Amino acid sequence: MSGAVLGLDAYPVEVEVDIANGLPAFSIVGLPDAAVKESKDRVQAALKNSGLPFPVKRITVNLAPADVRKEGSAFDLPAAVGILVADGIVPESAAEGMMVVGELALDGRVKPVRGALSLAILAEKSDNVRGLVVPRENGREAAVCAGVAVYGVSSLAELIAFMRGDADDLRVKPDITPLAVAPGTAPDFAEVTGQAFAKRALEVAAAGGHNVLMVGPPGSGKSMLARRMAGILPPLELPEAIDVTRVHSVAGMLSGGQGLVGERPYRAPHHTISDVGLIGGGAVPRPGEVSLSNHGVLFLDELPEFRRPALEVLRQPLEDGTVTISRAAASLSYPARFILVAAMNPCPCGYLTDPSRDCRCTPREVSRYRGRISGPLLDRIDLHVDVPAVPVGELMGRTREEPSEAIAKRVAAARERQRARLGGVRPNATMGTEEVNRHCALDARGEGILRQAVARLGLSARAFHRTLKVARTIADLEGAETVGAGHVAEAIQYRQPDTGVRSA
Repeated sequence: MSGAVLGLDAYPVEVEVDIANGLPAFSIVGLPDAAVKESKDRVQAALKNSGLPFPVKRITVNLAPADVRKEGSAFDLPAAVGILVADGIVPESAAEGMMVVGELALDGRVKPVRGALSLAILAEKSDNVRGLVVPRENGREAAVCAGVAVYGVSSLAELIAFMRGDADDLRVKPDITPLAVAPGTAPDFAEVTGQAFAKRALEVAAAGGHNVLMVGPPGSGKSMLARRMAGILPPLELPEAIDVTRVHSVAGMLSGGQGLVGERPYRAPHHTISDVGLIGGGAVPRPGEVSLSNHGVLFLDELPEFRRPALEVLRQPLEDGTVTISRAAASLSYPARFILVAAMNPCPCGYLTDPSRDCRCTPREVSRYRGRISGPLLDRIDLHVDVPAVPVGELMGRTREEPSEAIAKRVAAARERQRARLGGVRPNATMGTEEVNRHCALDARGEGILRQAVARLGLSARAFHRTLKVARTIADLEGAETVGAGHVAEAIQYRQPDTGVRSA
């Protein structure tokens, strides 16, 4: 038994081996790709260099189901074990019910593979699998699934000795404790001078999982603020940590010997990134930046500089929290529940809103620059924040700024209220229409304020509901049970056109 990963999920693969008399040959069938076909050379060298016999006969390895293309090098180890079982070197009973994955080096070492956690989840759900054999470096990752015995091996010889009963138990103990972030290592909001309004907006965004767009001149602190966003989010809970670890494992981004990912992701791709790099896909589909930032922060600096098609593909993940990649062979889905933090200048030169610098852009250039961001994308961003240049007096002052730790406590308390209300690990941004109607009911004064805002700002139905969600988050930060007029007023000011984006 073995397995392979397609998208984010694993599927079972039976590795069948037949040894027959005839001219020596070694063939692999079952729609193998180039990496799988090359495994015959690795398997032969690994067996020889591990002191194990290689049958000088006709060897056929079949990877079933034969109608699904097999990719990667994870079938090296099960093929080697299958050959030894078929040759009578390893008892068949020792391999029965064991799922085996791993890449072989020429000297017999077992190298790590991608998607070990997804394979462990598959083994845990399978009734006929009693144990999972993975490379030693994938052991802690796979052992997250405590429902299946996970064995970590460092070499082919070690695995064979274990199957023969001549080696110690190789079982890896389950460890479901995410890695804690060391205090003081994350960037702190206390290092950012001024920008109280922007800090408040980021606090609201973190508390409710809302998207943010910061607009301001160069050097106003937009990037500094964004880098500190992940530090005020609540710690990852076990279901979230498993989701993040699965995506990073499939992408091959886990360090050797790492178990669960304990930190919320923070991704900041360059504006030259392609559509596939941002959203995922490719000839061999891989998760993109939106999935790698799942349960974390995706920061897009200089938003108008990104290619228009790359920005437009963000619509689905921002709305649904998932990315669906359709190909002729299959349709794959990756999670993409992230907080988008975007930043941009108010104009091409950047100084349109800077009182100390003159803007040299023409109205047409400003309009063209802002027009690179479509209305539907802007409509999916809940908070539009003006980040002005910090006066010299503030920069030279010694005012003590509020640290991230204090902000994080308020965010965590607001998230706890949302958990009690919505159930599970869900922020307010994920509420559906029915939940918004149930949990965001307004009094007469609040309704009047919102009605005037809709008429004056021309808010769409999506923006209307997103404003209600933001108001609900502001109420949660204050510990209020109901959404009041003050909460609605603050939520509306994040939709005001004074940032310059909507006034173009």
